[in-house]
Amino acid sequence: MSRSTSAGLLLYRWRGATLEVLLAHPGGPFWARRDAGAWSIPKGEVGDGEEPADVARREFREETGQEPPPGPAIDLGEARQRSGKLVRAWGLEGDLDPAVSVSNTFEMEWPPGSGRRASFPEVDRVEWFPLEEALRRINPGQAPLLLRLRELVPSHRDDPARREPMAPKTRTRSRLVAS
Repeated sequence: MSRSTSAGLLLYRWRGATLEVLLAHPGGPFWARRDAGAWSIPKGEVGDGEEPADVARREFREETGQEPPPGPAIDLGEARQRSGKLVRAWGLEGDLDPAVSVSNTFEMEWPPGSGRRASFPEVDRVEWFPLEEALRRINPGQAPLLLRLRELVPSHRDDPARREPMAPKTRTRSRLVAS
């Protein structure tokens, strides 16, 4: 897997007839005042020899501090961000309380040029958004993943027999590539 590939889980739930998705806001000083276009699905880099599905689950745990819910996942394929990074994702139905979410941290020199190191959360918060609002908040390169979820979820919600489990050891070609 290329070093420019990330994998993640897009958690979704239903509130009545409204489809909601869980997005993560990146932590650290560069993202502190950014909102529209800054949010992301919980995701992380796929290393050499790693299975994207395994990485997606690990990164969900690291960025939310919670286990991904059990159950079948929907393959959302891939989307390419403006930076060139490829994001591979799966949709997973479940619930999570954002108030108890705690992310792992990273360290960087801050302020720049100061020689001092500071620690910041990788994700400073997660929130549930109705899908239309999520499309305004998410990194534009990841929007195709949300649109793909909207396309696939009704059939999966209405017919549980059509759900396919996420198979960590299966390599499949993506169904969606955004440019």
